Amino acid sequence: MMKSIRSKVVLAAAFAVAGAMCFAQSGEAVYKAHCQSCHGATGVPNPGIAKILGVKPASDPSIKSLSEAQMAAAVKNGKGKMKPVAGLSDAQVKEVVAYFRELGKK
Repeated sequence: MMKSIRSKVVLAAAFAVAGAMCFAQSGEAVYKAHCQSCHGATGVPNPGIAKILGVKPASDPSIKSLSEAQMAAAVKNGKGKMKPVAGLSDAQVKEVVAYFRELGKK
């Protein structure tokens, strides 16, 4: 009887941890889910997308000159043809901006 209860508690804890990990996505995971399709896997957009939507690479000087707050505002509110990314917490926005900035350094 005691093993059965212990097994159920361990199983419930495992599900709780797994669920929390799904909601606490890293900057990389958020980028892949929401940004990569336009901005490219390495921060370099596809030339067709770049031309149509005006997307610049993460390494472009005009992008690198943006502050973290300006980039976060673009994610939250959209900018130009970029639509806002809905459903992200402030922490996720901060993490995805940091990840994108790192792509610009590579």
